[in-house]
Amino acid sequence: MSRSHRITLSGVDFVPHLSGALFAPDFEALLVADLHLEKGTSLARRGVHLPPYDTRESLLQLQAAIEETQPRRLIFLGDSFHDGGARERIDAADLALLRAITAVAETVWITGNHDPSPPQDVGGIIIEEMALGPVTLRHHPRMLRDGEAEISGHLHPAAAIHARGHRIRCRCFIADAQRLIMPAFGSYTGALNVRSEAFDGLFGDFNVWMIGEKAVHRFPAAQVR
Repeated sequence: MSRSHRITLSGVDFVPHLSGALFAPDFEALLVADLHLEKGTSLARRGVHLPPYDTRESLLQLQAAIEETQPRRLIFLGDSFHDGGARERIDAADLALLRAITAVAETVWITGNHDPSPPQDVGGIIIEEMALGPVTLRHHPRMLRDGEAEISGHLHPAAAIHARGHRIRCRCFIADAQRLIMPAFGSYTGALNVRSEAFDGLFGDFNVWMIGEKAVHRFPAAQVR
C-alpha cells in the first residue's frame, strides 16, 4: 500500500493501493472499481482468444489487497461482472474464491452499466449508490453541485508523463477537491487517457496518482500528457 499518499475529499482520507484499490482508513473500507470478471471468456465467444485466467488473476490480486488492508467493508463500484452471463461462465474454483473473499468483509455491489443486475449468490448486497460519510460512491461520474463529493469508476483512467526522454503511461487515480475516479481493477480492462474528451468538464485543478510497478507516484495536471 502507498503509505505516503492520501487523497482527501470532504475531509475524508483515502489511500491509493498498488493494486488499483482504494482504502478508506476511517471507515475500514476497501473500494474496488471495474473488475470486469469473465471479460476473457466474453472475448473468446467473439473470436478473440486470450488466456482464460483474468478472473482468477484479478481475484488473487484482490485477495492480497484485502489481506494487507484488513477491511471491515468491501465495496465494488460497478462493472464487477463483464456481462449478464459472467456468473454462469465463472470456473467453480474461481467462484469459490469469490465467495471466500466476500465472506471476510461486509460486501456491497454497486451496479454498473455492464452489470445492472449483479448475481445474488456471491455474497453481499446490491445497491445503485451509497454514501461513505460525506462522499457518494457510484459507478458513473455525475455533475456535482458545490459541496458535493464523489468517488466513481467507469472511465478506467490512465495518465502519461515524459521523464528522461521517455513517455511513461500507467493506470491512475485522478482527483480534484470534489471528485475521484478510480482505475479499473480487472486484468483485461483497458485504460483511457485522462486528457481524452471523456474527462472534459469533470475536473478542475487535478492530480493523478500513477500506479507504477513498486510505488504510486503523484503528479499535478501540468505534468500530465
